[in-house]
Amino acid sequence: MNGIPADAGLAEDAALTRAAQSGDVSALALLLERHRPGMRAVALSLLGPGPDVDDVMQEAALVALRRIVDVRDPQAVGPWLRMVVRNCCRTLLRAARRVEPMEAVPLPASGATPEQVLLSHALRDWVWEAVEALSPTLRLPLVLRYFSTGVTSYQQIAEACAVPVSTVRSRLSQARGALAQALTATAASAHDDVSRRTEASWQEARETLAAAERGEFDKVVKDRYSPEVSLLAGGQRLGGAGLLLAGMDGDLSAGVRQRPLHVVAGRSLVVWEMELVSPPDDPDHCPPGVAWIMSLDGGRFDRVSLYHAARPKPTPAPAPAPAPAAAESRGELHTPPT
Repeated sequence: MNGIPADAGLAEDAALTRAAQSGDVSALALLLERHRPGMRAVALSLLGPGPDVDDVMQEAALVALRRIVDVRDPQAVGPWLRMVVRNCCRTLLRAARRVEPMEAVPLPASGATPEQVLLSHALRDWVWEAVEALSPTLRLPLVLRYFSTGVTSYQQIAEACAVPVSTVRSRLSQARGALAQALTATAASAHDDVSRRTEASWQEARETLAAAERGEFDKVVKDRYSPEVSLLAGGQRLGGAGLLLAGMDGDLSAGVRQRPLHVVAGRSLVVWEMELVSPPDDPDHCPPGVAWIMSLDGGRFDRVSLYHAARPKPTPAPAPAPAPAAAESRGELHTPPT
């Protein structure tokens, strides 16, 4: 390793990894720089020369930012980083074959989501400060891809953003590059407490639904939503506050209830992922879930985009049992009586 004895190199890797897991940004940057040649070699061996290699290297750096806490053997961080690159390459190759890409890096044994890992780590505030520095056009697909739980595939993001899948890929590539620059620019800045903001947003989601069930959703809309709020679906503006109120009232009147499942909370973008519970007498009344994708202006929600989870495909009815075969098909020969 650049002339460093193997044992010394492993010891340095271990020290840098532990420091990065404790929130030392410079240690993580040093780790990525130390292992960049090996990581790039893996990408080149799988993808060949071209711009995809740079995209994968950016993606792998973001995965490392979010999941460095997963490394159980700090001395093995080099193989772990190369595995991250390998999995990112496989994801890209699957996408090229029109198979929905999935995050391939294993999650911790605890089952924590990437966003939960991020929230438990000291790097979270720095990463979110960089996310906030992105343009809204790049921020939304990146947040959905890396921090939501139900709107993560390219196709889902395309539907939520009302753009083609090819545009999602392009914007994510641009977002990763811009985020890498923003991380450098914001490393020394003051950062908000993301966990506190997320917990407050969880509370707000619960209180919003409780107020709606009490018949007080209009007060929530008046207090927390801009008077010029736009309600959108599929990228199309459907209406304003009046439609928002009517939609909630209609769902409650029909017996539909919502339950918060996951919250992503930034200063300028909030995502509430909700389970939709159909009334008992009409179990197929609504899709299984909805994501409230909300932008903020001056601390108030000014745009609400609703993305409904796809209904599960109906299970095909079992094929009817074949009719009894004719006698001839069973090998039985009937001859006229003699």
